[in-house]
Amino acid sequence: MAWMTRFLTAVAFLAIGVIFSPETFGSKSDGQKSPVLITGLKLAHLLCFSTAWGAALWVTFIGGIIMFKNLPRHQFGNLQSKMFPAYFSMVGVCCAVAAGSFGYLHPWKTSGASEKYQLGFLLAAFAFNLSNLIIFTPMTIEMMKQRHKIEREANIGEEVGWTKNQEVAKKNPKLASMNKKFGMIHGLSSLANIFAFGSLAIHSWYLAGKIDL
Repeated sequence: MAWMTRFLTAVAFLAIGVIFSPETFGSKSDGQKSPVLITGLKLAHLLCFSTAWGAALWVTFIGGIIMFKNLPRHQFGNLQSKMFPAYFSMVGVCCAVAAGSFGYLHPWKTSGASEKYQLGFLLAAFAFNLSNLIIFTPMTIEMMKQRHKIEREANIGEEVGWTKNQEVAKKNPKLASMNKKFGMIHGLSSLANIFAFGSLAIHSWYLAGKIDL
């Protein structure tokens, strides 16, 4: 499969980088952590953080908006119902790895206030994504399906945009009620996603201050 080929290629390049890295042949003193382990944890942190940050940026501010403006609403909703569980799973795992590696590199007892705050932001990003994956996304998808059913009965949903939905909802109390429920749950899901993105944004500023270019 094409995705498996790309994945194995990426793993191969990563393995080559580890093998030929100067840290691989470094020595360690008694009581010190292995240079290979430290470099590996730093790499895991950077890759997982950047993946989570990039995915959140694209899905939240670019990809979703483009799809909404160009796809029929029901098609857009069905696509989102397949994409968001995968999105929150991937970002959640990346946040967990980023938080775990950061916590190992900066033990709580010996870390300064800045590092403790950063670990808190990473854990917050993980928690917000987990809440979306387990709570808000399933509820949103279920309500979307119910609303699609009501809209199909009213012969709408295949158009782009919200105009027809709003027009019909003025005369259809059932659709108006479902719009309100869907909007509330979808709003909570969006809020959790924004909070997760904000937590990652704060950590990006911290990392930028640590990089010497």
